[in-house]
Amino acid sequence: MQPASMVLGDLGKKLTMALQKLNSRTVIDEEAIDACLKEVAAALLEADVNVRYVSQLRSRIRNMLQLEEAMAAGINRRRFIQKCVCEELAKLLTPDKKPVKMQKGKASVVMFVGLQGSGKTTTCTKYAVHYQRKGWKVALVCADTFRAGAFDQLKQNATKVRIPFYGSYTETDPVSIALEGVETFKSEKYELIIVDTSGRHKQEVALFEEMQQVQEAINPDDVVFVLDSHIGQACFDQAKAFADCVRVGSVIITKLDGHAKGGGALSAVAATNSPVIFVGTGEHFDDFEPFNAESFVSRLCGFGDISGLVSTINEAMPLDKQPELCERLSKGLFTLRDMYEQLQYVTKLGSLQKVMSMIPGINTEVFPQGYEKTGVQRIKRFMTIMDSMTDDELDCKKGACLDKDLSRVIRVARGSGTHPMAVAELLSEHKRFEKMVGKMGKAGLMKETGDMANLNRNPKQVLQKLQSCVDPLMLQQMGGAQNMLNLMKTMDSIDDEGNMNDGKKKKSKR
Repeated sequence: MQPASMVLGDLGKKLTMALQKLNSRTVIDEEAIDACLKEVAAALLEADVNVRYVSQLRSRIRNMLQLEEAMAAGINRRRFIQKCVCEELAKLLTPDKKPVKMQKGKASVVMFVGLQGSGKTTTCTKYAVHYQRKGWKVALVCADTFRAGAFDQLKQNATKVRIPFYGSYTETDPVSIALEGVETFKSEKYELIIVDTSGRHKQEVALFEEMQQVQEAINPDDVVFVLDSHIGQACFDQAKAFADCVRVGSVIITKLDGHAKGGGALSAVAATNSPVIFVGTGEHFDDFEPFNAESFVSRLCGFGDISGLVSTINEAMPLDKQPELCERLSKGLFTLRDMYEQLQYVTKLGSLQKVMSMIPGINTEVFPQGYEKTGVQRIKRFMTIMDSMTDDELDCKKGACLDKDLSRVIRVARGSGTHPMAVAELLSEHKRFEKMVGKMGKAGLMKETGDMANLNRNPKQVLQKLQSCVDPLMLQQMGGAQNMLNLMKTMDSIDDEGNMNDGKKKKSKR
């Protein structure tokens, strides 16, 4: 599945194309601006964004450009227009209401509501898994007594991810189930109690009354409206009907997996005046990511998301919290145990497409189909092999080196249920990583106070240094030589703040 940056595929392509055409113009006059705004508006309308919001967006950009004309000379008009488009699209997705903040250590109740077939039950589980990974004590309550098999689905999902659940095959009153489930988990000191309710349609008056009764009974800290991105312009009316009935505090948009008509769901945020907090991008529990309007729009328009990339790397691979490792790596020391730990961090980064989409100018659509799955399987196989090694072998101590002892290789292969050639492949990859780490250490990238620690200050310099250290064969395995070539070219067009420049190098004045 594609990451959220690549949802609304056609919209992203058209917005990028409109801004690229503007960038290729020699002179940015009124005609060029009109043509650009016309293409942007047409792309949004085709993606089912509400007509009124598109009109308002064009008017606001026009007003901002008029103000720009009154500014001092020297303003880069291309970049200013691009900035205006991105800011206005982000405003479209940013309501006045702030997301509900829950406190760890106290019981918080979150009630999920939405249309039938919106993916609500699966989304409840994804939401639970997200907070479970952050260390919250999470539980699920099934108050959906309308849909046959609803409790079975939630039970199956909860069991897979090892999250406690509550429900009943015999009780038919959703209010009773919701109240009993919430009280049970509160008494057991759970920090986040998620209540799944029946899917309903705005025309089903009885079900809407039932939803209000559940809300009054459990008094949730937040009501999350789950919205299917596929229903187009109908999103607005449906979202408004729910917001008029219950206290909707947050929105989660589901099925954003490449559907080009998802703009209706995005514009429907205005109907609830509630922020989008997550987006679902697939069927798996990992296909779920926090929503940030600025990052989303920046990636959608082809400008990448350098700040998001920095944040993702720092969160998944916190080198500043591993001083001993940094010290060893700065000296070019890299054991199999170090490789194991770094592979664990790589799995936390999320999908490769998501990471690559944060880099300006990279077209993630050219990744081979099924590449993600193959890469994850390869990493898991490597980790399984290393699980069968002794401590001395993992630490690459003298006398315990696998590459010099075939009997050890055969023992590890048997213990991990793999072929000896798979063990040899792992050892070969380790040597390649070890060589790369040595180069990075010499370049100052692996010091605790070095470039990687200051990635957010000068991303261009760090990315260029990193490029010079990485084995071209490894780059090719990561996504194809052409992708990496694009990445290298892109690095040269990123300014010192991590923004894209015009592609024209300024001559220095002597």
